[in-house]
Parts: sequence; structure tokens; C-alpha cells
Amino acid sequence: MSLQQLLIIFWARKGLVVAYLLVVMTTTLVLSLITPKQYAASTSLVLDQPGINPVTGAQLPTQLTAGYMATQTDIIKSPMVALVAVDILKLADDKDLQADFKKDKMGGGDFAHWMADDLMKKLEVLPSRESSILSIGFSATDPEFAAKAANAFAQAYIRVSNELKRQPAKQTADWFEEQLKQLRERVEKAREKLSDFQQSYGIIATPSEKIDLEDAKLTELSNQLVRNQLETADLVSKKNLLTQTLVNPESIKSLPEMLNSPVLQGLKASLSAAEAKFADISVHFDRNHPQYRQASAEIVNLKAQIKAEMNTVLHGFNSRILASKNRDDSLTKAVTQQKTKVLQFKKQHNEIETLKREAENAQIAYDAVNQRSIQMRMESEIRQSNIAVLDEAVVPKVADKPKIKLNMIISVLLGTILGISAALFAEIMDRRVRSAADITETLDLPVFGIITASRPVRKFPWSYGVRS
Repeated sequence: MSLQQLLIIFWARKGLVVAYLLVVMTTTLVLSLITPKQYAASTSLVLDQPGINPVTGAQLPTQLTAGYMATQTDIIKSPMVALVAVDILKLADDKDLQADFKKDKMGGGDFAHWMADDLMKKLEVLPSRESSILSIGFSATDPEFAAKAANAFAQAYIRVSNELKRQPAKQTADWFEEQLKQLRERVEKAREKLSDFQQSYGIIATPSEKIDLEDAKLTELSNQLVRNQLETADLVSKKNLLTQTLVNPESIKSLPEMLNSPVLQGLKASLSAAEAKFADISVHFDRNHPQYRQASAEIVNLKAQIKAEMNTVLHGFNSRILASKNRDDSLTKAVTQQKTKVLQFKKQHNEIETLKREAENAQIAYDAVNQRSIQMRMESEIRQSNIAVLDEAVVPKVADKPKIKLNMIISVLLGTILGISAALFAEIMDRRVRSAADITETLDLPVFGIITASRPVRKFPWSYGVRS
């Protein structure tokens, strides 16, 4: 079907099109006039995304604007915010609303939730796509109530937003408080265990100082033992040399003990003098001479005294060697005991260090949790909000709905569409020949001529009246 045929059909059924158009326009006008006027009020909020934690001073991650604004929009539309708005508006004191609630709910249900549901139906939240500004709109038949409700939803949103921030921090702070109790008990037990261990072993000074003192004692005893053992070995060596001297008296000259002994040196000098005297006497006198015998007896006597003195020195060596060996044994025992004592102190030191580390670790954990607990407690009590009212809602002077001009324009479009649709439907149900094209295209018959009426009325240059 061509455009020409459609225009001919619409013109032929113009009455039906006009009728539909008038009905729709009239209905729209009547409904617009009888519909109660709706006044819309809106308030703007600016959402500042904080970059620094006010308690810790830590840098906060920048939030994505799109997701953040969508989340805030859902929060404003939530029943929690609506319930707070009901409380701010004090709607529970309105007797008329209570009467309406009783009629609607038949005395059952909750009035606050009923009012919250009703308010949310009239609420409109428009987030900005490129900024951090939210617009909260509210529609009502009373312009003053519309402005109050919009402002109430803004205040309710600020309260709920702060509560949502404080609630996780409060729960975390409570959890930290429970952990603090356990860590405090752990610190007390660790310190008590350390104190009991020190008291049980009588440790007053610090273990490191005690070990240093005992190590110094052990070093001194070891040095004394080494010196005494060297002295014992020296005495044994001298004793052996003295024993050999008794066997070979000629080696007495090189014996240090003999060289250092004044008695032996005196006897040695007397012996040398007696031998010299005896040599002189042996030249002048015979063996049987009294002076010869006296000199010989003096030499024998001096040699006997030297041997006796050497035996005395030898016995002195034996006593000194025995005493030195006894000192070696006592020092060895003392060194062994001191080693055992040092090892015991080191073992105690290790145990004390372990207990100290446990106490220190428990204290460190307690301090860290305590610090976090204080931070969470402070964050849970913060009343500062990153939301501020940019523009408060004012009482609207002009009704927002119904919009008669817009409704009439829409009614014209809708009436025209319905009229055209009705004309097409009527033409389909009652098809008529309205032009030569209908015959050639629909009946597939040739047209030899067109007879016009005596008084042809040509409304369109392409339309003709066709008479059969």
C-alpha cells in the first residue's frame, strides 16, 4: 500500500481519527484537572571522599565515583533511612495518619514501617555522573511537607551514613577488647612464670652478669691450675736432677738448687778449703800423721754434711711436689665444679631468656592490640561526617504535577496514533475502492477510464471519486 492510498484512507475516515483524538485529549485534560497537585522539593548533598583517616592519619584509598554514588543512592532509598526520616518528621504524633493506618492495616502491623513504605514511594534520588553531588527529591500534595520531607531524608541519610561507619568500628573495637583480656592474662602468666623461676633458683642479678662473673672465676681457676701444673712439673724435674746429683756428686756444680742454697754454698766453700788444706798437708806429712788424718776426716765430714743437706733438699722437693700435686687435684676439682656451675647458669640463662622472650612477645602483642583497640574505639565514636547539605529544600510555589501542557502534547500524539490505528483497522475490516490503484493492485484488472461526479470535489490532487 502506497503513501497516496494511506492518505486517501485517512482522509476518508478523518471523522474516526478526529473522534479518537478528541476523546484522548478530553480524557487527558479531565484527568489532569481532577488529579491532586503534586509539589516537588529537592535538596542537594555533597559527598566529600576523605583522603586521610582522622584518627590514624593514614592515607585512605580513593573510591570509584560511579560505584560509590550508586551505593549512596541505594542507602538513601533504604527502609533504615526512611524510618529515621519518619522519626525526624514526628509523623507518629499525627492522629490523621494513625487513623489512615488503622483503616489500611485494620489495626495490625507497624505504623513506622507503614509510613516509611509510603514515603519511599514519593522519594527520588538523582546522583550526579561526573561529580559527588546527590539530589534528594520528594513529592507531596502539601508543598511545606514536601520541603520538610526532603530535608528530613537528607538529615536521616547523614545519620545513617555515620552509623554505618561507626558500627563496623564498634564491632571491631569490641572484638579487640575480648582479645585484650586474653592477651593481658597471657602477659601476667608469662611474667609470673619468669618471677617464679628466678625465685626458685635465687637469681637476683641479671643472668648475663652472673654468667660473666662465673666465667671470670672459671678462667682464673683454669689459669691457677695451669700455673700449678707447670710448677709441679718443674719440681719433679728438679727432683730428678737432684737424684742424679746424689748419684754423681760432680754434677752438683750445675744444680740450680745447690747454687741458690747458702748452706750448700758454704759447705762447698769449706770443702774446697779443706781439700786445699789437705793437699798441702799431704805434701808435708805422712798418712799416719795426725794433721793428715784430721784434714782427711774434715773432708769426709764436709762431704757427709753436703750429702745430708742434699737429702734434706730432696725431702723438701718431695714435700713441695706432694703439696703441688694436692693443689693440682683441688684446683682440678674446683675447675670441674666451676664448669658445672657455669653450665648450670647458662642453662638457667637460656630458660630465663626464653621466658623473657615469651613475656616480651606477649607484651608486644598486647601493646599492638591495645593501640588498635584505642583507634577502633575512637573511630566508633567519631561524629564527623563527609556529607554536607549543599542546598536545603525550600517550599515550592508551583506544582510539579500534573503538567497540563506536557500531558496535552502527549495526548495529541497518543490520540493521533490511536486514531490512525483505528482508521487502518476499520479499513481492513471494510475495504473499499478509493482510487484506481486499488483496482489495479488489489483486483489485478485494467482501468480504461475514470468517471468523475458532476460536482467533483478534489481535496487532494491525487484523489478522485470513482463511481461504479
